[in-house]
Amino acid sequence: MSLTLRPFTPADAPAVAALHSAVDWPVRSAESWRWLAANPARAPDFPIGWLAEDRGRAAFVGEFPQRFWIGEQPVLGVTGYSIIVPPELRGAAGRLIRKIMNRDDAALIYTLNANALSAPLYHRHGLGPYPEASNALKLAWMIDPVVAAGAGIVRRLWPDLSGRSGPERLMNRRLGRNSQLRLPPRVTPLEGFGDDWTLFWSRLKSEDRVLADRSAETMRWRLGEPDGTLSPVLLTYRRDGAITGFLWGQMAKMSRLEPPVLDIIDLVTLKTEPDAASALAGALIANAHRLGGAKVRLQVVSPDMLKALGPLARRARREGGWGHGHARFAPEHAGRLRGGWSPTPFDGDYSFCLRPVPAS
Repeated sequence: MSLTLRPFTPADAPAVAALHSAVDWPVRSAESWRWLAANPARAPDFPIGWLAEDRGRAAFVGEFPQRFWIGEQPVLGVTGYSIIVPPELRGAAGRLIRKIMNRDDAALIYTLNANALSAPLYHRHGLGPYPEASNALKLAWMIDPVVAAGAGIVRRLWPDLSGRSGPERLMNRRLGRNSQLRLPPRVTPLEGFGDDWTLFWSRLKSEDRVLADRSAETMRWRLGEPDGTLSPVLLTYRRDGAITGFLWGQMAKMSRLEPPVLDIIDLVTLKTEPDAASALAGALIANAHRLGGAKVRLQVVSPDMLKALGPLARRARREGGWGHGHARFAPEHAGRLRGGWSPTPFDGDYSFCLRPVPAS
């Protein structure tokens, strides 16, 4: 096998779409590829993905840059996404991963969304478990246990579907109805990324921590992903009128045979607001059934987040079980990054790689 590696171009979209379809991953539209290319953190010559080719066959990995802040110092972070290697190109995964790993301009290179099959690859390429104490943990709050259990029944009744063809199962009429949320004191819907958001972001950066960029420009771009079907749930926690915490929830459906799940994409609060994380997550959980979710899920969990959620975390079901989080830090930044980075799903690829609920 003689592999050729080159950057992804818009002309490659049909080939990558075929790879996604083969594994029942969401197929990205042309508009969504243009959206990824418009990433405010992306330099003009920064590839949004790589192809490995051999005699008309292709494998793919996406490459996603983010601006991270170590206090007031910006640094580059890079994560891979949507690595797909067909059986006939077995062995290409390592070449694709090394293409990203060989960057010398990134303070951190990482993935927060490795599956059970790909997880061992990252250790071989110099990435270590991160967060070290919780990189194999996901939390889930069951909203409708009967429907969640129904997914297993459907898989047994229609084993030939394998979740890749046929009608969508376990849908419900509550999805997309924009029901009025019932929120506790201090929790309010986010009304936009204006001056109050800019103040919140400034206060976050002033704390001794490492944060993926959440500037108003970046947030407007991230929430403009064109392939989404249902509006996100954006909640703030406020004190004296000022934002002190933020949650982004997004409905997803992992396959045709799975029920809708309300994913927590981001949950970030000021360190001086210890009750905000549990209040925001609790508000989402309390409204999940009204919105059509069978469970609420948090797919990246740091030790700091476990502490912030308190009793709410202890009520959650532990999922995962393999190391989905892996990172490598540049030596000059390793100390600060290891001591200050508490990632959420926002830091990874979850917001734009989850399978959306079908529009119908």
